[in-house]
Amino acid sequence: MTRVKDKQRALALRKEGKSYSQIKKELGVSKSTLSYWLCGLPLSKERVRALRDWNEVRIERYRETMFRKKELRLQVVYESQKDEIFPFSKRDLYIAGLFLYWGEGSKTRVSELEVANTDPAVPKFFIYWTTHCLNLEKEKIRVHLHLYSDMNIESEIAYWSHALKLPREQFTKPYIKKNSSQSINRGTFGHGTCTIKISNARVAEKILQGLKAVREKFGP
Repeated sequence: MTRVKDKQRALALRKEGKSYSQIKKELGVSKSTLSYWLCGLPLSKERVRALRDWNEVRIERYRETMFRKKELRLQVVYESQKDEIFPFSKRDLYIAGLFLYWGEGSKTRVSELEVANTDPAVPKFFIYWTTHCLNLEKEKIRVHLHLYSDMNIESEIAYWSHALKLPREQFTKPYIKKNSSQSINRGTFGHGTCTIKISNARVAEKILQGLKAVREKFGP
């Protein structure tokens, strides 16, 4: 008899627009039992939306769950990409650097290679490419920074010196732009722009002619 009354009460509460969790809390019955009792009384889309909007804790839990699922999914993709990409062969490294130079390098200088970026990983890769693939001397690299007047200039030079594993002696005098932090876009990394230069006319010719070959292959 008590079970019948619970079912009747559950049906009444459902018609009032209560959620399974709300009915379960009041009657103390399992969710599977409620599913059986209330299978013919789904909530309207409007009511489902209202319950979702009102229950901030539930929304936050849902967001956290989805975030964790996304992080796990991306971690799996990341590991698979690492396995697919590495290790680089020398040819892989050469092609990767060539396409980096196509996108980020200076194509107007005929006697030196030059790449500029705000992301420390880009000049680090460029240094690795020029020294390990093109066999240029690391000691011949010169670093030029584009900074802003409201930055701590010495701290920024120290940051890039540490990030690039290059001594201060290989840094030229930085360019300091007179802007405040409110009127500039420092980029994602917030340490200005780093330009790496290394002089070697024959190697520069090789890279520029390589890019010419790629353009002719895929150009109009």
